Amino acid sequence: MLRGAIPAGRIAGIRISVHWSLFPTLALLASLLSLSILPVHFAGRPTLLYWIIGTVTAAGFILTLVAHEFAHSLVARRHGVSVDRVTLWLLGGMSELREEPPDPKADLHIALAGPITSLLIGVVSLVVAFSLEQFTGPLVTAALLWLGTANLIVAIFNLLPGAPLDGGRVLRAVLWHRSGDRLAAATSAARSGRVLGLVLILLGGAQAIVFGSGGLWLMLLGWFLRSAANVELMTASARHRLGNLHVADAMTPTPVAAAAGDTVEEFLASAASSSHYRIFPVVDPDVHPVGVITLSDLARTTPAARSRTTIGSLACPLPDADIVTGDTLLADVARAVLLRPGLDLIAVVDGEQHLTGIVTATDLVRGCDRTALGLPLRYHPTVPGSGSSGGPD
Repeated sequence: MLRGAIPAGRIAGIRISVHWSLFPTLALLASLLSLSILPVHFAGRPTLLYWIIGTVTAAGFILTLVAHEFAHSLVARRHGVSVDRVTLWLLGGMSELREEPPDPKADLHIALAGPITSLLIGVVSLVVAFSLEQFTGPLVTAALLWLGTANLIVAIFNLLPGAPLDGGRVLRAVLWHRSGDRLAAATSAARSGRVLGLVLILLGGAQAIVFGSGGLWLMLLGWFLRSAANVELMTASARHRLGNLHVADAMTPTPVAAAAGDTVEEFLASAASSSHYRIFPVVDPDVHPVGVITLSDLARTTPAARSRTTIGSLACPLPDADIVTGDTLLADVARAVLLRPGLDLIAVVDGEQHLTGIVTATDLVRGCDRTALGLPLRYHPTVPGSGSSGGPD
C-alpha cells in the first residue's frame, strides 16, 4: 500500500487510486514515443502530431494496466475475495485484496486473469493495427503496434515464476494444490521472486555497463521485485508463526484514542501527555475509528496554532481494510501491518463499530516471537517489588 496515492473514484464499486509516481512513467512513455520511436520511423511529420499520438498512446497503455488489474479484482470478487482498491504507480498497478484466496483454484484464476487480459489486449491491438492500416495512417498504426507489443510484454513478464508477479501467484497455486500447504507454497514462490529479482538486477547492471543507461530500468524492476518478495517472505513467516491466533489475542485493549474534534492543545494536555505511545487511533464522537495520528504529526504544528488546529484535520484517514473485529485471524492482518511498520495500525472494533483495541507492528512481532518461544501470547508484568520489572514496550 503506497503512500501518496490520490483517490480517483470508483469503477464497479472498486476504489481507484493513483500514486504520484505514475505521472513520471506517463511522461517518460509519451516522450519516448513522441521524440524517439515515431519520428525515427516516420520522419517529416509535424512535431505536435508526434506529441498528440505519443501522449494518447501512453495514456492508452496506462488504461490497459487498469484493465489488467481490474481483471484480477473482478475474478477475486467472483471467488468471494474482497477487494480494497486498485492503485496505479511507477511500475504499473496493484490490486489490494483484503484476504487470501480460499483455495488453490481461486488463487490460480485470480493470478491468471491479469496476464490473460493483457494478452487479449495485445492481440486485439495488433489485429486492429494490421486490419485498419490503410484507413488509420502509418502513425496511428505504429502506435497500435507499440500498444499491442507492450501489452504482450506485460503479459509475458508478469508470468515469470516469482512472487509478487502473477507468475509467482501461479507457482504458489500449483504448489499449494500439490502439497496442500499454502504457507509453504507462498514461501517457495517468494524465494523464487527473490532469485528472479537478483537476476534482473544483474542483467540490468550488465546492460548498463555495456550499453550505457539502458539497464537502469531493468535494475529498478529487479530491485522492486526482490524487495516485494522479501515482504512476501516476511508475511509468510508471520502467518506460519501466528497460526490460528486471533486479533483479540494480541491487540492492545482500550487504547488511548484522540477525538477528531479536539484541538492539538487539548489532546497534548490530556491523554498524550501521560502515554508512552507515539501513534494513536482517531475516533469520531461515537467512538468509531476514523483515522490515525502520530506524535510527529502533532510536532509539525506550531505552538501558536495548536489551540485552533483539530486532530481530525491532521489525521491520516483509516481505510476500511484497516478496521477489523477481534475474531479476525491475526495472520490475515499481518501483511497490512508489516508493510508499514511503525507508521500505521489496525483498529479493532466490536459489533457496533466502537473502538476496542489496536494492533501495531510491535504487537505483531511480539506475538510472533512469543509464539515461536512457546510462551503465552499475553504476558503479565511482575508485581512491583518482586525483584524484576516488566511493562509494555
